[in-house]
This record gives sequence, C-alpha cells and structure tokens, in this order.
Amino acid sequence: MRDMREADTKYIFITGGVVSSLGKGIAAASIGRLLVERGLAVTIQKFDPYINVDPGTMSPFQHGEVYVTDDGAETDLDLGHYERFINESLSQANNVTTGRIYQNIITKERRGDFLGATVQVIPHVTDEIKSYIQKLSPGHDVVITEVGGTVGDIESLPFLEAIRQFRQDVGRNNTVLIHLTLVPYIAAAGELKTKPTQHSVRELMEIGLQPDILVCRTEWPLTEEVRRKVARFCNVDIGDVIESRDMDTIYEVPLRFREQRLDERIVDHLGLETPEPDLTVWESMVERIKHPGSGDVRVAVVGKYTSLIDSYKSIHEALIHGGISNDTGVQIDWLSSEAIDEQGTEVLEPYDALLIPGGFGHRGVEGMVDTVRYLREEGVPFLGICLGLQCAIIEAARNECGLDGADSSEFQPDTPHPVISLLDSQLKVTMKGGTMRLGAYPAHLVDGSRVREIYGESEISERHRHRYEVNNEYREALFGAGMRFSGLSPDGGLVEIIELPDHLFFVATQFHPELKSRPTRAHPLFAALIAAARVHRDARVSGEPDHVSNGVRWETAGRQ
Repeated sequence: MRDMREADTKYIFITGGVVSSLGKGIAAASIGRLLVERGLAVTIQKFDPYINVDPGTMSPFQHGEVYVTDDGAETDLDLGHYERFINESLSQANNVTTGRIYQNIITKERRGDFLGATVQVIPHVTDEIKSYIQKLSPGHDVVITEVGGTVGDIESLPFLEAIRQFRQDVGRNNTVLIHLTLVPYIAAAGELKTKPTQHSVRELMEIGLQPDILVCRTEWPLTEEVRRKVARFCNVDIGDVIESRDMDTIYEVPLRFREQRLDERIVDHLGLETPEPDLTVWESMVERIKHPGSGDVRVAVVGKYTSLIDSYKSIHEALIHGGISNDTGVQIDWLSSEAIDEQGTEVLEPYDALLIPGGFGHRGVEGMVDTVRYLREEGVPFLGICLGLQCAIIEAARNECGLDGADSSEFQPDTPHPVISLLDSQLKVTMKGGTMRLGAYPAHLVDGSRVREIYGESEISERHRHRYEVNNEYREALFGAGMRFSGLSPDGGLVEIIELPDHLFFVATQFHPELKSRPTRAHPLFAALIAAARVHRDARVSGEPDHVSNGVRWETAGRQ
C-alpha cells in the first residue's frame, strides 16, 4: 500500500435526496469495498442530523439496531455495514450526531474556549463538523462521509454547509460528492421519471454543492436516453450516472457498481493511481449466498422487536455469514416472543435452529423463556445473545433447579430468586445514555468446553451492551443442574458464555457476537449454529436422532 501523507488524503461525501431509506449506507459501504480492493486504506463515517447524542436511548422501532464498536460507542446501524464491507473495526469518531456536535460546543463555551465570542452555526458548528472529518484523515488514503437524512431537511443544513466549506479548504480535486437519489417508475405513464432527481440536485446546488456522481435508485434499468437526460439536467457526465437496483443480496451491490466502473470514475475524479480491484473472493462469496450447495436451513429469531427487522440487522447478516461459511442458505423467520407466549411453542416445530437476541424490558420475556424450555427439551440448536442468555438462566433456574419465581431483577424487582441481577457498577447509575457495560471486553474460555473448540482459542474479545449479569450466588445450583459456564471474565467474576454439554448445540452469550461477524469471515458461533442446524435438519429428514457428536467438527465448523 502506498504511504500517503495526511495532506494527500482524499474525501468522498455521500448525500441523499427525494426520500430517505434509499440505501446510502449500503452505497457507501460498497464504494468502500471497491476502494479497499484497489489497495487503498479506507474508513467511513456517518453524520446523523438528529439531536440525540447517540442512538443508545432511542427505540429500536424508530431507529433500528444500535451498533456498538470496540471502544464502546453506541452508533447508527450503518456502521455495521461499513465494518462488514471494508473489514475494519470503527470507533466513536465514525458516528457524529448533531447532539454530539452541540454538546462539544456548549462544553467549550462554558469553559471559555471561545474567548467571549458569540457562538454561531458559522463558523463554530461547521468548524466542529469539519474537525470530525479531518480527525479520520491520519492513516487513511480515503475518508468516506455519509450524511443522514435527505437534502432539504433543516437538520442537515449545518453538515452540508460544512462539506461545502471543507471542499474549498482541501481543494475540489481532493473530494468527490456522490448524490444518491430516486428515479421512480410511474406505471400510469409507463416510464421512469427524472424530475425528482433534477429537483433534488437543484436543491443541493442552491447551497453550493454540485454533485460529481449520481447514484440513481430505480426498479427498472436506466436506458441510455434516461441517463443522458439526467446528465444533461444535473450537470454531470453521462458516465457519472450510476444505476442502483435492488439485488438478491446487499453483498452483490459492489459487483454491480464495478460493472458500471463507479470505482474507476471515483479514482479518476480524485487523481489516484491504483491497481484494478480483484473481486474474485467477493464474487465467490456472493455466489454461495445466491446458490448454496448444501440446501437451506430454517432459523427462527424469537425477539421483542421483530416487527422492524432493522432492529436486528447484525443478527440477520451474521446468520447469512454463517450460511456462507457452510455453503448453506439460511431462511430466517422473525417471530414475536409475545406471540409465543400467547400461542404456545407449537409454532417452533418447523425450525432447524432457534436464536433469541438481546433486548430490554419485561415485555415478551415469558415467551422467550418458553422457547428455551422447548428447544432444550426437543434438542433444537440454540444460540442466545444477551437477553437470550438471561432467559436461558431463568428457564434453567425454574425448571431444572426448582427455584419457583426465579427471574431477573430487571423484570421482577421483588423476585425471591434474582438469578439475573444488576451489575454492581450500575447500582447508583441514574443517567441512561452510554452508561451500560459497553464495548469490547476479554473473556477466558474453559478448556474442554464446546465454545473452546469452536473458537479454537482460549482468550477472546467480544462487544457488550447490557446492565444485568448472572447472579453468582446461583452458579453452583445451575452447575448442579447440568449447565456449564464455559466463558468467564478474566477474573472469573462474570459469566460470559453458558452451554449444555449434552445438547447438540446450546450456547448463549452475554456479549453480542453478531457485531464482529463478516461476510468473508463468519463469526465462529454463527458458523457453528448453522452447522448444527444442518445436522438437525438432516436428522429430521432421515428420522434418525441427532446426537452431540453427529460428526460435526466444532473446531472447524464453518471456517473459510
């Protein structure tokens, strides 16, 4: 890789128009992947215009998943896409909100940093925004910045103004502005309409930003005539009008962009000389997703927020990754734990594996506990994550240890058996934002355990987001009932992983393994879950019972 001085860093800005949710995050991540394949050091950041300091206190139904980085930042779910596509761990600096910008400025004003000046949007807010772009420059050839929302939103204006200034500061030849817009097909007219794109670009130009490249989301192919029309009215070259249609998998997007030479247009605009990208591995990975050689397995995710799948975006992707590494398709059904509580566990019978993800609050927990009892008794492969582990502890305490009324103190403060209880460090915490156990922490895996074989190492580091832990006063009783505490904090004081040795696959973690899974490197636990699902599927088809051994080599299952 070329040794580029900080002054040589190039910058790509991605904005959106017409409507939100067009896929700016996937577009940014896909461009990042193509540039990485060209040998460039790339990082991606997200500017979110909302006034929350971070999404940590926002409802999953409103904002989707909260993605946690190694350094404990609670961030937008698009950072998950960035990490998965460019295969780099990101940090707090990669997600910037209006709330954080204003928090920083007010803190500086209160301590007198502005020397009596009147604090204003320009230059103080825009300078703060620009500092976050510059902060990522060292060590990177290219910094990609995605601006949330759409052009025309009042919340986005300071970010767009900062970008306008930044392009002047570093030189236009060192930046590329990519505008993602919509070209809808109007059935009554029988044609694609470019007027929304024209208006969006005009609105962008009114604040001093001329796009260099247009990425057009469309349901139908862009004809040459449509491309020429967009180029003519939006003041870009026809080769800089890029089509973006829905794909069978999001991992196919970089390949379709490459076919249209988008990465070539970008490096030409930036004056970069790089080798052609080698997408052989990526193409093979996409082929496995679209045409798996070992059939499909059915996996049910039993959770609290399943009416909005974005609430579990990383779970969804990690299951797909587990399928890739096993050359197996993964059909995912999202089941409400409240429905399980009302309808019973019969609805779980068709599935080859079950997963219970994280969540907060009592709603739907009894349905999760019933799910754990079902899969434990029926031998269905199971992966529990965060709340999933806590439900497994509650179920075992009630049904295997005979501790009537066992519960988490989060759900039942007066429970006679608080098998899940608040972390000591959380007892006096009253502020909600950013005060949980967050980020990467080490864990030791017990020799001879299933997870020790799956990971292939004794020390791991995984990302956390929780307040409650397994109550150590009940560990002996749970151990006596057959549960094994196979992953512990280095001092042995906190339970990180549990498993049932006599079950085909029963593993639950206090941490969130989905956050470190990658399409070209599936997380070991998800790879092992899908391997076990295949075994369970085949046993169901043949009518033969599946046993713990079943020929599954856990230490290598799913590895690429």
